[in-house]
Amino acid sequence: MTHPEPSPWLTADLATLRQQLLDLFCERAYREGDFVLSSGQRSAYYINGKQVTLHPEGAVGMGRLLLASLPLDVTAVAGLTLGADPMVSAVSAVGLYEGRRITPLIIRKAAKGHGTQAYIEGLTLEPGTPVVVLEDVVTTGNSALQAVTRLRDAGYGVDRILALVDRQQGGAELYAQEGLAFESLFTIGQIRDRWRDLQPAP
Repeated sequence: MTHPEPSPWLTADLATLRQQLLDLFCERAYREGDFVLSSGQRSAYYINGKQVTLHPEGAVGMGRLLLASLPLDVTAVAGLTLGADPMVSAVSAVGLYEGRRITPLIIRKAAKGHGTQAYIEGLTLEPGTPVVVLEDVVTTGNSALQAVTRLRDAGYGVDRILALVDRQQGGAELYAQEGLAFESLFTIGQIRDRWRDLQPAP
């Protein structure tokens, strides 16, 4: 029985992988039109990050790139449900293959209505454990900030947010005000420019 060749998403260098993930965002997640966002704002474009984070190759690609962006002392990642759920799982799985044990945590938007009534799902870690918050698409920044608050209330150390896409609509400024380091794999400008490059000639 012959074994299939490993996917290039598993073997590509990080620069190539980043380009592959950018193209996947353009092909699957980015659309132009007239949209109303969850914040109530109107927008001439929309990004559905789940079209990438729940894509097999997309999960591997973002997992590898986000893992490479984590400080070496970080042993946990977390994010607000639902957008961050596949992200924290992918980073944890990829981390194990690359020799890093990264614990995934999921932050509920409301406390569990039974049992422990917890906001945070996942293993209980030592107080002060450094945790990086993950977000798929940052607009105002409030979702990730809610996750930061829940994690700090639980005794964890949080000083950094990593995102897939920064819409550049105030999130970075909010995080700076809160003393949080912020990094995104892509800006909306990079996605828009690449999307237009990929459109067929008229």
